Amino acid sequence: MSHGKQFTLFTHVGGPNGWKVAFVLAELGLTYESVYLDFGKGEQKAPEHTKYNPNGRIPTLIDHKNGDLAIWESGAIIVYLADKYDPEGKFSVQGDEKYAQLQWLFFQASGQGPYFGQAVWFKKYHPEQLPSVVERYQKETLRVLGVLESVLSKQEWLVGGKLTVADLSFIPWNNFATALILADYPDFNFEKDFPATAAWHSKLTSRPAIKDVWGQRDTLL
Repeated sequence: MSHGKQFTLFTHVGGPNGWKVAFVLAELGLTYESVYLDFGKGEQKAPEHTKYNPNGRIPTLIDHKNGDLAIWESGAIIVYLADKYDPEGKFSVQGDEKYAQLQWLFFQASGQGPYFGQAVWFKKYHPEQLPSVVERYQKETLRVLGVLESVLSKQEWLVGGKLTVADLSFIPWNNFATALILADYPDFNFEKDFPATAAWHSKLTSRPAIKDVWGQRDTLL
């Protein structure tokens, strides 16, 4: 494994969870090398990866400046990066607000990611067409956007009155929501239905570091 950069990120070109870690790394100015695993070849389940991540999924982060510490689960990786590499709190908060930040990271990992992921699976990859299942996960996607809207309609950012890793964690799956999950949902209009959330998402995706990282994805697809 090359140690030319501080981190190695095992990820996947199409996997949103790897990209949210890449966003945090980029915003913190940390250097990393991405290793894109080929799911078609089962590389995520191969010993070269499972020796770091027994779950055999992405992302996995190796910190070469901390004894090659391996961390998996995207939420845990983001908490690690915030705790260890954002001492000035540029993209994180401390004190009691840290638990508010943590609750949003948990909500993203348990509420947004799984539901949006199932929506993508049943719309695009499942061998059978199951309209009722697709509709269920589309409605869950709308529900999650509604939760965000209920908060962002009252404040600019999720926690601490500033942009944090909590906000950054929602970007990739929200991209999927608008481009794929709800693209054909009757009368769906992101800016009209969820104006505060759409404005927040636009602010996030217009950031130079985010545009650069997501642009890398576009070149790889």
